[in-house]
Amino acid sequence: MLSPKDTAKKDMTEAQKDYFKFLGTAGARFVMARQLRASGGIYLEFQGQKIALDPGPGALLRMAHSRPPIDSTAVDAVILTHKHLDHSNDVNVIIDAMTAGGFKNRGVLMAPAECLEGPDRILLPYLKKAIKEIITLEPETSYELGCLKIKTSVRHRHEAETYGIKFYLSGTVVGFMVDTKTFPELVSSYRDCRYLVMNVLRVKEAENDHLLHLTVPEAVELIKAIKPQKVFLTHFGHTMLKANPWQVAEKMSEETGVEVLAAYDGMKVELD
Repeated sequence: MLSPKDTAKKDMTEAQKDYFKFLGTAGARFVMARQLRASGGIYLEFQGQKIALDPGPGALLRMAHSRPPIDSTAVDAVILTHKHLDHSNDVNVIIDAMTAGGFKNRGVLMAPAECLEGPDRILLPYLKKAIKEIITLEPETSYELGCLKIKTSVRHRHEAETYGIKFYLSGTVVGFMVDTKTFPELVSSYRDCRYLVMNVLRVKEAENDHLLHLTVPEAVELIKAIKPQKVFLTHFGHTMLKANPWQVAEKMSEETGVEVLAAYDGMKVELD
């Protein structure tokens, strides 16, 4: 039996583990609009940094209702991979919480230029001055958040300016391959990832459909080429939900020889 001192050390060690949590796994407007899956993006705690990645509709609510609750006022950074609403809708409310309603100059926002400038910019001007640092993301560029190293991927093939994000932890790399159509350069851009989160919207290509999102066959070929240790599927459209993501992931595991898991709302992934 552990002594109180040892128990406290154990609790502290567990609390400091790097992890990420799916605040939502919805993809496509239909699934998001009907909230067939939640659309809050992903929350990460890596090397002491608290990060909201792509806070879509409901991110603030999902944080508050998480078990245990996630304190939105303690978020250190917000990262947007692109400007689409299912990835950015709650960015202003998260920033408002992070900066105590704009009264505290703190936190970091990292986003492509399209999110920060021009007629479709996402960030509200009155909040801009409250953020301690705003970083404009560029392709295949390294950044630092405290002692955490972050690197963008090659620019994705998507309707908006989009970059995947890789986090370099002690002994491992965690990559988030967000919305994109497949193309050869993705392989070299994500080859160093041990854990890979992939946005896989559809089971297969639809006739006369030119959506720039991954299908299951495309994801299978990418996994075979990249060879990560573990893959998590998310950002599901209607056809993926209808096909049962867990069964799809199981078949992908058999086909690729890589452990593939289907994420679910609230799923927490602790890293070794």
